Amino acid sequence: MVSKSRTESDWKNIILTGYRAVGKTSVGNMLAQRLNMNFIDTDQEIVRREGQPIKDIVAKDGWGRFRLREGELLVELAGGEGRVIATGGGAITHKYWPRLMAAGLVVWLTADEETICRRLAADNNTTEQRPSLTDNTIFAEVSEILAARKPLYQQGSHIVMDTTKLDVSAIVEKIIKYTGKYPPK
Repeated sequence: MVSKSRTESDWKNIILTGYRAVGKTSVGNMLAQRLNMNFIDTDQEIVRREGQPIKDIVAKDGWGRFRLREGELLVELAGGEGRVIATGGGAITHKYWPRLMAAGLVVWLTADEETICRRLAADNNTTEQRPSLTDNTIFAEVSEILAARKPLYQQGSHIVMDTTKLDVSAIVEKIIKYTGKYPPK
């Protein structure tokens, strides 16, 4: 775990970032419950607001429309507090990311490429939720996109946690310990 120092009082929100299938939604749900905070998954929120799956938004209006909605939501969320926010894997690419980073603790959840590909293949909803970003095989796409985004994740996160071998509850406990927010069990 790598960290950039700030104090507990700075953590108005906890923002989870990272590539698809690293556990942002699972960790976010459990973390929000443990800390008695509200949970928002940005992809799910966009689907709710648009009334259609991401793949339909992208098919109809392109990735640009989806990214525009995502950026608007990030700006909105940056103004709040008391939230655990699971962002889409590409949210880190937005010019608005520094606002969100200033709004709380940003935790970059990682996993090795093999684990990500295995998790994506095992998830029946993968193609329903998000269309491919490239025309490559899943392994080639994961490798290409991770290589491009890694510097952004590194620069745009306060701490890094590898989810390859840890279960959700262990990750949640590590984040809670880092924040210094010890809720009653």
